[in-house]
Amino acid sequence: MPGSFDNLDLSPNRIEQTRQRVAATTGYLDLTSSNPTQQGLLFPPEVLRAAAEPYWASRRYEPDPRGNPAAREAVAAYYAGRTPPQHVDADAIYLTASTSEAYSLLFALLADSGDNLLAPNVTYPLFDYLAELRGLELRPYRMEEHNNWQIDGRSLLNQADERTRGVLLISPHNPTGAIVQQPIPALNGLGLPLICDEVFAPFSSATPATPPLAALHPTLPVFTLNGISKMFALPDMKLGWIALNDLAQAAYGQRLELINDTFLGANGLTQSLLPTLFREGGPFVETMRQQVRANLELGMAQLATCPQLTVRPPDGGYYLFPAVHGWDDEEELVVQLLERGVLLHPGYFYGDVPGTHLMLSALTEPQIFAAGVSRLCNALNEITRS
Repeated sequence: MPGSFDNLDLSPNRIEQTRQRVAATTGYLDLTSSNPTQQGLLFPPEVLRAAAEPYWASRRYEPDPRGNPAAREAVAAYYAGRTPPQHVDADAIYLTASTSEAYSLLFALLADSGDNLLAPNVTYPLFDYLAELRGLELRPYRMEEHNNWQIDGRSLLNQADERTRGVLLISPHNPTGAIVQQPIPALNGLGLPLICDEVFAPFSSATPATPPLAALHPTLPVFTLNGISKMFALPDMKLGWIALNDLAQAAYGQRLELINDTFLGANGLTQSLLPTLFREGGPFVETMRQQVRANLELGMAQLATCPQLTVRPPDGGYYLFPAVHGWDDEEELVVQLLERGVLLHPGYFYGDVPGTHLMLSALTEPQIFAAGVSRLCNALNEITRS
């Protein structure tokens, strides 16, 4: 039987066709980038060079199914310093090539073909492809825009059935910025394992800190995902991890160790760097946080002056996700904005999002971000008048 990927239309859509044409002529300001290395945010190279030197001097391939012990100890210390502190045993941490690989391993661990997982109706599109590769269904639970994009507990309960094997949670959420700050009673009612994506945890803005989801739900098996791509602006070096709470480790640890040992995807060099990244990366992470917060504040202030938009302050993350009034066709809107020199993502890139929305990234270099937000407001006014 042909796979579902056989019927994918991979030709450029209208937005991409317009982007290519505008790029070759008048140009545009890109407000969509989530790549820190393209926005002047480069982890200090001197720290990386100094940390790498001992690796080359004593290089040996000594694979561990969980990952480098010193690296796992550094991850455990990171969780002990969270607010509130979260105890994670270093032996319950599994290093992976990336958080994407971590998702794939957990999908294989928890579910068989034909099973399903609950996932937010608004989310990064990666999960659909990973689920398709495993023959899994993602059943969407609602996030309530009027409630600052918090999770609708009743929707969680309604979407679960006898083949539901787990729940995906993202906090801070991509792209709405919502942070889960209190236990969700419906999750306790379901009693399912939780896959918790906290890659944006360092970027709290409207709240003092992002609480570890494992601390909010200690009576459930919790798999917490994170990595260095977002935390240390190192998407080119790729290292992720899965941290299991005690219940998850007891129930699933041996099988996850076997699956991770099958791939051994995390490379030795980056694993060896991890203790140094945590020990010396704090000042750089704070610089990145300050840039994101400044852009979010500027964006909120400017977008609030656009009568066509309603923008909610995100709890965290580095995106703004304003609602647009008076438009039903998101693709047409994004094309018209591109024609006027500014690129944003339409809401439908992020799933079944009610209404019309745009996504812009506060990771953008500050001068470009300020100019792009100004151009967005001017373009909206021009489109409305026409």
